[in-house]
Amino acid sequence: MGAWEDLLGSGRPILADGAMGTMLMANGLEFGDPPEVWNLEHPDVVRRIQRGYLDAGARIILTNTFGGSRPRLELHGNGDRVDQLNRTAAVLARVEADAADRPVLVAGDIGPSGQIMATLGGTLTPESAREAFAEQAAALAAGRVDLLWIETMSDIAEAVAAIEGAHQAAPGVPIIATMSFDTRGHTMMGVSPERAAGALLEAGAAAVGGNCGNGPEELVPVIEQMHAAFPDAVLVAKANVGQPTLVGMAVEYETTPATMADFALRFRDAGARIIGACCGSTPPHLRAMADALGAAAG
Repeated sequence: MGAWEDLLGSGRPILADGAMGTMLMANGLEFGDPPEVWNLEHPDVVRRIQRGYLDAGARIILTNTFGGSRPRLELHGNGDRVDQLNRTAAVLARVEADAADRPVLVAGDIGPSGQIMATLGGTLTPESAREAFAEQAAALAAGRVDLLWIETMSDIAEAVAAIEGAHQAAPGVPIIATMSFDTRGHTMMGVSPERAAGALLEAGAAAVGGNCGNGPEELVPVIEQMHAAFPDAVLVAKANVGQPTLVGMAVEYETTPATMADFALRFRDAGARIIGACCGSTPPHLRAMADALGAAAG
């Protein structure tokens, strides 16, 4: 908690990292393969990606564990490796953070379970969701993360279950929670920015906001609405760099580093304190954003 409070106490915008999956695919990860296995099979690549974001100015780096909950890992036959994969990911990021020339926080990344909550007609109950997220959070905490970062959620019930599970497993670790507002300013499940921020803050998140989505342009009004409803909340903006397009056999994104730098300032002006990038982003995007925000020397 102290490291988190110290970072916030600077009063300056805080730069989070960029995409992990995009960079892993650039290094040979095949579409559909579990990125979390690379923590064991290619730890040098994972660390090099995180080091690239640190060199670009990031003050928060996420672990390579977006799909690290038991329900997601079971899709690839890795359900019995939750502790191993998450703990290893945390250790890899911790090594890079501790080697940086400035204080850096490691955030344990927790993505959606991949299942539908029972309240929406699926099979995932709040109890089983909390248990799954608590298991992942416990492994990340054992690897010495500074934060737990719940992201890309669409359903309030699942997001709240993730926060509750994380608090249960690691009661002293601050939690950041963001949702993806990719459907006309709402999440896929119809959640508005104001409703999301209110529910996530009430559940105990230390910071809330939006990530992923259709691009940075759509995330600006989300942050504005959250800020208007909760002016004292710590807000997070971590947008995709536009929509992907297929060029030959490669996927490319439309938003340049210079454009993301402009959006970093727009996110700051909208009320975001923590600003990063999501799918499609690379260290050059982060460097441009850091330079624009003056965060690299923070």
